[in-house]
Amino acid sequence: MSDQVPVTVLTGYLGAGKTTLLNRILSEQHGQKFAVIVNEFGEIGIDNDLIVGADEEVFEMNNGCICCTVRGDLIRILEGLMKRRGKFDAIIVETTGLADPAPVAQTFFVDQDVQDRARLDAIVTVADAKWLSDRLKDAPEAKNQIAFADVIILNKTDLVTDGELREVEARIRGINPYAKLHRTTRCQVPLDAVLGRNAFDLDRILEIEPEFLNADDHDHDHHDHGHDHGHHHDHGHGLKAYHDEEMQSVSFRHDGDVDPNKFMPWINELVQREGPNILRSKGILSFKGENKRFVFQGVHMILDGDLQREWKPDEKRESKIVFIGRNLKENELREGFMGTAA
Repeated sequence: MSDQVPVTVLTGYLGAGKTTLLNRILSEQHGQKFAVIVNEFGEIGIDNDLIVGADEEVFEMNNGCICCTVRGDLIRILEGLMKRRGKFDAIIVETTGLADPAPVAQTFFVDQDVQDRARLDAIVTVADAKWLSDRLKDAPEAKNQIAFADVIILNKTDLVTDGELREVEARIRGINPYAKLHRTTRCQVPLDAVLGRNAFDLDRILEIEPEFLNADDHDHDHHDHGHDHGHHHDHGHGLKAYHDEEMQSVSFRHDGDVDPNKFMPWINELVQREGPNILRSKGILSFKGENKRFVFQGVHMILDGDLQREWKPDEKRESKIVFIGRNLKENELREGFMGTAA
């Protein structure tokens, strides 16, 4: 694992503040080397005083980071970056404000050369606290970006009232209760909150998403125990949980083993059929007769799964899955999953 470069996919609607974040990465003295892949140099407005070397497509910054543009094929760019390895610590791929992050994420599951040398670390979405609610109404891409995210940076919080902030957070939680949420102004968030999240290493679900484990079914309250600033089901303020009519998340748990000979055909058939509606899926499963945890996750139709570490002696063997997507058939999903029990 260790020689794969972690890749962060950075998305967010136009004007939400991605550029501010990228500028911080390219200019601050954080002691790490990042390669930043952007759509257009113009969007970032690279500060000439900070450039130490430029060769055609690549600018090298004085803090050791480099910046290049996506010309055509992301896979070709990644391969080019790997060749110049002045050993950078991570790669950040910025997607345009209008783009769906899925195809970029899928690159890291599909292309074997890329998979050997890079791994998806997290999908980070920068959202504008003031305008997100409107964008969620009129822009399907904005919903996709929230649903896809492992980390959400809710930026420009200084421009809204407390009530507006709670409402926009409830809308976010209605679409995606699992992402780590940070409230910021001018994208002032510690870089380690954005980079090196390891969100696609499912062993970390335990640490990042405590609610995930307490899900008896999907109706549970997402109570925060101080691990992030979400206000889902904030009874104190009489705020109703916002359930998006189109995009939702469901999670199921089975207290015990599932039969891999039933589960694998079921999940594969499901994502082939419903894949366009399922944006993200993930799970930790206890397979009958297997002493290691099976962990999987998917982006649309593409699934990636593996036996990870062994179950610990004091750990309760159980099987849990989560789907985030649009128009999910919850009862059908539940029945299908429960039908795979060993």
